[in-house]
Parts: sequence; structure tokens; C-alpha cells
Amino acid sequence: QVQLVESGGGSVQAGGSLRLSCVVSGGTYSNRCTGWFRQTPGKEREGVATIDMDGSPTYTDSSVGRFAISRDNDKNTLYLQLNSLTLEDTGVYYCAATQPYWVGCSLLSYNYIFWGQGTQVTVSS
Repeated sequence: QVQLVESGGGSVQAGGSLRLSCVVSGGTYSNRCTGWFRQTPGKEREGVATIDMDGSPTYTDSSVGRFAISRDNDKNTLYLQLNSLTLEDTGVYYCAATQPYWVGCSLLSYNYIFWGQGTQVTVSS
């Protein structure tokens, strides 16, 4: 069974940075699309960024230019660098993975069948 474990969340002041990590175990990582999603207070879970098997990223309008997604297939690890954080970025951040060779590598959550437990990011003024 594929398992995902996030780390790196925490509390930071507005304008600050954090780097989230997600270790994937229990299955091959390099042949999966993986991504980051978040659930902010009062909102449904939303996509933040995804990265396909070739390393091509996709960002939302709110994350492009501030966040950077990357993957290290040798370490079975997905990363999300969060920069210029705002209060609106507060929430629980989840990493997710698709089935192997899944062609639907997008920001739509239904493409992802494996999910981590989440890591809290709190941005204060």
C-alpha cells in the first residue's frame, strides 16, 4: 500500500517561507503524478501545484510565482517551497499521488487516490 507522509509545516510570519516535504513509500514513485493540495479555513480542499512524471509542474493562479514544486525520484520525495506567504495561505497542506502512469496529472483532486495526513501551515501577521 502506498503511503505518503508530509513534514515541514509550521508557523511563519507573513512574507516568510517554508519548505514542505512528502515521502512516498510502498510503491514506485517515479511513475506517478504527485501534487500538493490544501484546505484553508472555510473552504474546500483545493489544488496548489502538481508535477508529472517528467517533472513538469502545474500551478494555480494563486501559487504561481510564489510556490515551487519539485520531486526527487531517487529519494521518493516531493517538495513544495512556499515563499511570500500570506494569511490566506494558512491551512492544512496535503500531498497526493496518482496510480502509476496516470494521464490525468492535473489540479483536480479526483485524479489522486493516495493521500497523506496533512501538515499544518499557519501564517500570522
